[in-house]
Amino acid sequence: MKIRIKFSKHGCMKFIGHLDIMRYFQKAHIRAGLDMAYSEGFNPHQIMSFAAPLGVGLTSDGEYLDINVKSTESSKVSIEKLNKVMVEGMHILEYKKLPDDAKKSMSLVSAADYYVYPKSQEHGLSNQLTEQISSFLNQDEILVTKKTKKSEKTMDIKPYIYDFSIKNYSSCQEEVENLPAYFLSLATGSETNIKPELVLKAFYEFIGEEFQEAWFQIHRQEVYTTSDGKFVTLGSLGEDIE
Repeated sequence: MKIRIKFSKHGCMKFIGHLDIMRYFQKAHIRAGLDMAYSEGFNPHQIMSFAAPLGVGLTSDGEYLDINVKSTESSKVSIEKLNKVMVEGMHILEYKKLPDDAKKSMSLVSAADYYVYPKSQEHGLSNQLTEQISSFLNQDEILVTKKTKKSEKTMDIKPYIYDFSIKNYSSCQEEVENLPAYFLSLATGSETNIKPELVLKAFYEFIGEEFQEAWFQIHRQEVYTTSDGKFVTLGSLGEDIE
């Protein structure tokens, strides 16, 4: 049976890398008493995969993990059991059954929403930024140099920016309330992956100002896939277990 888990990551847990998060969940599943399915062979391991690994230092309310189980209790009970063994900063939000033929979440990811807010008042967002964002997006193309481990290339990222605006962001976990923040909806996935810091760096260059990633906190709000030409959350592809 395939299960899709949605979880949030806040506080000091934002400094824990993806590999350690994988090991953490392997142990958490056992502590919560989940009837996990294991791979076969000489080195059996839990069958699990993550949708889109989160970078170190980022917080999130929209992380997804797929697992296989032999049997399961209801979504409500499973969420309660998992949250009892979660550390501070980690919280299970959804536990849904997927169709037997469901694809892995990592192969489905096509977009993600982000809030990027200043860590101090010194770098707060000014009122004129809304007009400057509009001018930035009205360019015929937005060229950036995107670096990979092996090379770098110049690409036009304008088609992959689905939304870029200023909205108020609130988070009780991070003790933030109605703070003006950049909101970005960007192409995400194995084929095209546009990071919010890449867009903001290009924007600040456009307006002739300095951008320092350390001045801002990046928060991933949600992750989407495409269904019938529309963006839907990865969790919407599953159903609650009664």
